[in-house]
Amino acid sequence: MRNGTRRLVRALMSASVLSFATTATWSQSLTWLGTLGGSQSWANGVSANGAVVVGVAANAAGQTRAFRWQNGVMQDLGTLGGSSSDALGVSADGTVVVGGAVNAAGQRRAFRWTASGGMQNLGTLGGAQSWASDVSANDAVVVGVATNAAGQRRAFRWENGVMQDLGTLGGNRSEAFGVSADGAVVVGVAYNTAGQGRAFRWENGVMQDLGTLPGGNQSHALGVSADGAVVVGVAEKVAGQQYRAFRWENGVMQDLGMLGGGFSRAWGVSADGAVVVGEAVNATGQGRAFRWTESGGMEDLNTTYASWLTNGSTLIRAYAISPDGRYIVGEGWNAATGRTEAFLLDTIPEPASLIALGAGLAGLVGLRRRKQA
Repeated sequence: MRNGTRRLVRALMSASVLSFATTATWSQSLTWLGTLGGSQSWANGVSANGAVVVGVAANAAGQTRAFRWQNGVMQDLGTLGGSSSDALGVSADGTVVVGGAVNAAGQRRAFRWTASGGMQNLGTLGGAQSWASDVSANDAVVVGVATNAAGQRRAFRWENGVMQDLGTLGGNRSEAFGVSADGAVVVGVAYNTAGQGRAFRWENGVMQDLGTLPGGNQSHALGVSADGAVVVGVAEKVAGQQYRAFRWENGVMQDLGMLGGGFSRAWGVSADGAVVVGEAVNATGQGRAFRWTESGGMEDLNTTYASWLTNGSTLIRAYAISPDGRYIVGEGWNAATGRTEAFLLDTIPEPASLIALGAGLAGLVGLRRRKQA
């Protein structure tokens, strides 16, 4: 029995040492992604396993370019013949990137990029402009905005080479920002006959007005859960004055609150709809990246992960979250480089949990030693 206990203690000690050795790596889970030689960057999407991040970065010439980051390397995805591009979404496996790029004629066009095929121009709805906002997890469906022959912006859903106009809510404009994992549900903003922009949820050819928060007239849907049941975005709380992050489910639009200031906006949501990320203004008027859960409410990521921001860096906006809620990407101020940069935050495991584990194992070893004495 005594030998068995010793073996258990040694095994636990080994686990403890391993945990703390790995903590050094995990404590670097806030990764600043750099730029393409220019002065800024920001991240708009992340793959399911956190290995691939996409977004926008400035190059040495000051041009903004779509990037795909993996294994510490930021890749410039190029353009469609013009000078700029933006990456706004990525497939679950990180192989397909979507966004907008300028062509040789100076027109912005939606693109779908793969390593083998490069940047594919997805066309328009008869007009001159388009851009892609998101791609389904299985990479088959792309959604975004395109102009029609009348020059009106319309939400589109692209699949198998066909770009579909999703219509409006009675007005002349709509824009799509998010798509469910299987591509069946699309969310965004559409204008009604009164000229009010309303968050919409589109499925099977029907565009549903998700309404607003009490007292407001406007709302925008910016993200959707994997099954299309939960929608997040921003809505007016007081007409023309206050805007709040919202979470919509089963016909109910929930105000997610603020961080002490007068504004918040939700950009992304986990696959199960339980974790929401975005940006909010704090009591001193500074923009801060947030994470929201039903149990914890809205938390400032700068407070939660303050130990990783000791040099004065800040996380300003959280634009996307991985399906499992582990990885968060966005933009922040990197004090070490003195510029705005894209960041990748790995939130698991948290340092506090490892410290608690180590303390528990140390206590167990101490108890065993006292018994032997």
